[in-house]
Amino acid sequence: MTRTHLSIALFTVALAWGAGCAGNPPPASTPAKPSTGAGSGQGSAAGSGTTSTPGSASTVPPPPALEPPIAAVPNEPPIAADPYTGQPPDVINKLSPLKPVFFAYDSDQLDDAARQALTDDAQVLKKYPSWVVTIEGHSDERGTAEYNLALGERRALSARSFLLSLGLPAAQLRTVSYGKEFPFDPGHNEDAWTKNRRAHLVVTANK
Repeated sequence: MTRTHLSIALFTVALAWGAGCAGNPPPASTPAKPSTGAGSGQGSAAGSGTTSTPGSASTVPPPPALEPPIAAVPNEPPIAADPYTGQPPDVINKLSPLKPVFFAYDSDQLDDAARQALTDDAQVLKKYPSWVVTIEGHSDERGTAEYNLALGERRALSARSFLLSLGLPAAQLRTVSYGKEFPFDPGHNEDAWTKNRRAHLVVTANK
């Protein structure tokens, strides 16, 4: 082959190769996608409980709402102890739980005020059935000692009869007469005498 023929052959091959390249252009390079944290951000989100979305910053959910504390209930005041339970008679009588009954001059009849006082006394005695009560009959200083002893006894028995009618047991009630020997008020006038004409209820035993 001559040099001329060789040049023609090389030129022909070059043309053929160029035509092949022109028919099948090389693929264009694909631009890289922006990183969305799939490799690191999403992995962190999965581990920390946060979420990430393209184009937005990662957000942390607010902490759970705490329930308000339960308000403390104020303590109720303690129940007062019964001042009579387990006490001896002298302590009970100092507290005066029973009301006295007063009478008109030279009388053993109960008026409305006396019946109301005895009704109140009956409620107390029913609450404390262990008490034994002595009903003392008293009079003012006028008259003889013998007469006033008898009058005091009638007054004590009148009060006892009314308490029995209210349902109290006879064993819980006793009577005694002191006449004019132990006046409540030592005065010598009508005001003192009014206070001394009485039936006085005293707790003498607490079984």
